[in-house]
Amino acid sequence: MTRMLNTITTPSHLKQLSRSELPKLAEEICERIIEVVSKRGGHLAPSLGAVELTIALHYVFDVPRDKIVWDVGHQSYAHKLLTGRNDRFDTLRQYRGLSGFTRMSESNYDAFSTGHASTSISAGLGMTCGKDLKDDESRVIAVIGDGAMTGGMAYEGLNQTGDLKKNLLIVLNDNNMSIAPNVGALSSTLSRAFSKKRMQEVLEEIRKVIKSLPRIGDDAYQIAKRSKVSFKAFVTPGMLFEAFDIEYFGPIDGHNLNRLIDILDNLKSHKGPVLLHVKTKKGKDYEPAEQNPVYFHGCGSFDIDTGVCVDKKIAVPSYTEVFGDTLVELAREDPKIVAITAAMPEGTGLVKFAGEFPDRFFDVGIAEQHAVTFAAGMATEGFRPVVAIYSTFLQRAYDQLLHDVCLAALPVAFAIDRGGIVGEDGPTHQGVFDLSYLRSLPNMTVMAPKDENELRHMLFTATTLKGPVAVRYPRGTAEGVGMDDAMGALTIGKADVLEHGDDVLIIGIGRSVNEAMAASAELRSKGIEATVVNCRFVKPLDVALLTNLAEKIPRIVTVEENVLQGGFGTAVWECLNNEGIDGLRIERIGIPDTFVEHGPPGVLRSKYGIDAEAIVQAAERVCNGVSKTAGMKSIHAVS
Repeated sequence: MTRMLNTITTPSHLKQLSRSELPKLAEEICERIIEVVSKRGGHLAPSLGAVELTIALHYVFDVPRDKIVWDVGHQSYAHKLLTGRNDRFDTLRQYRGLSGFTRMSESNYDAFSTGHASTSISAGLGMTCGKDLKDDESRVIAVIGDGAMTGGMAYEGLNQTGDLKKNLLIVLNDNNMSIAPNVGALSSTLSRAFSKKRMQEVLEEIRKVIKSLPRIGDDAYQIAKRSKVSFKAFVTPGMLFEAFDIEYFGPIDGHNLNRLIDILDNLKSHKGPVLLHVKTKKGKDYEPAEQNPVYFHGCGSFDIDTGVCVDKKIAVPSYTEVFGDTLVELAREDPKIVAITAAMPEGTGLVKFAGEFPDRFFDVGIAEQHAVTFAAGMATEGFRPVVAIYSTFLQRAYDQLLHDVCLAALPVAFAIDRGGIVGEDGPTHQGVFDLSYLRSLPNMTVMAPKDENELRHMLFTATTLKGPVAVRYPRGTAEGVGMDDAMGALTIGKADVLEHGDDVLIIGIGRSVNEAMAASAELRSKGIEATVVNCRFVKPLDVALLTNLAEKIPRIVTVEENVLQGGFGTAVWECLNNEGIDGLRIERIGIPDTFVEHGPPGVLRSKYGIDAEAIVQAAERVCNGVSKTAGMKSIHAVS
């Protein structure tokens, strides 16, 4: 028997189905998502929770003429399946396969490229205004939820949406984020009634009649309007949105296809901004995900029957785990240490801290800008805030880093997880820009450990400094080295020479130091002896050591898991240039001027030339006087 999903390659095929067939289609979509994510990993629970909503949106609206903007994009798997990507869905998050988020370059059904939260309303309003200027009457639907409403950008978008009065439909996909209580069937009934075209027309006529009354029309209208709002507020949680002058409907059951289709069809011709509040369940129809939506929000491969992760257990902890355990140790000794995260207590390793020190743990929601300035405020009261955040998300708070923390030299420590290549989540999540933007900030100290033992010492050091400091470490399993029982403060800016050789100088930072050590072993087998330096600090650099070594070994390779522009290699280059060292041959290894796609980290490191093999080749070039780029004969010609 032919599966219904296999017959749908465009939303137009979906529209040919009867409503009675849609629940079966929803079931098939869930099965397909579970089947693929169980093998590939991905954002399972958010996508399962949005299946019926996705079907209803495509059933009612004319996509891609109408635009659906999926906030974050990790709930868009059903959208991909209904828009011609079912036959490639097995490649989800695989190298050169489908993105785990919506991407405009992947499909014309993807109205906006996503990956970070709280962007849909702003983007959707921009599209709506653009359509308005072109006299294009097609609709834009912004689907926001899964915590994205905790981001301040969402409210900036709501504010202008209400002011401009454009025909933007906002769908709030509320999956128990406690934005408002579910008031049940009465509210659902009212919402459907209020959305009827005829009812809207009647209300408009009543408004005109009341306002036309001699002398008392305006006052009477305001009284009537307040009465309507007061009554509606009594049975719905919509006052927040109506305060922005956005018409509110809901909440309704986001898994009831008939009700979803009815109300969306009614709202399709609604004039002015409107928000539809739908209540959904993360992980819907897959019991393990329903029971543990946090784990299955973004998961690895798992056994479908049990929901148990099938990845082999590794005895070596992750960098995230080492951070979390170390911060608990430090907090036991220092009551001034507080931990702050932006909706990622599990992802950043702060669950243990939150359990042991609940009064010193703060989850601010998806609000990175607020997290940084909140930390600055706590620092002024004598505390030592540690802000645990992914590299890619710290980008959103650059101004707060500069203006609120660094300008006043406040002692805020940033524990930057997922620095460097992240992997299957792709260009929106690769943490390859932080070294560049952090080292540009006055008063900021920037460290990156080569292993988990060094991470512990760096965290101890970070909690003792008088000014802002960033400790940047990678995703995934640590190196498996032994760890010192006692932690100690590092000498700020002091590098560490790991190997000595007279032929080439390899200067690395962070995870790349281990690639440099592997390259050194390979070079030795080829008769090339390398000095390998673990710089440890991006800022400040060990100027004396680097200058001394460069004068003795003018053939230099720098290596970093960061973009080349303004990064670690550039810092070394600038340092040596400022010290007036002549006759140097330098080759920098790092991410080129591009966005890093999704794929296995090892594959990506090889593709972008930042692994041990690339270091070996660069060392051979500088030793043999061969430039990767023509003209690279001295420090002044480094590419």
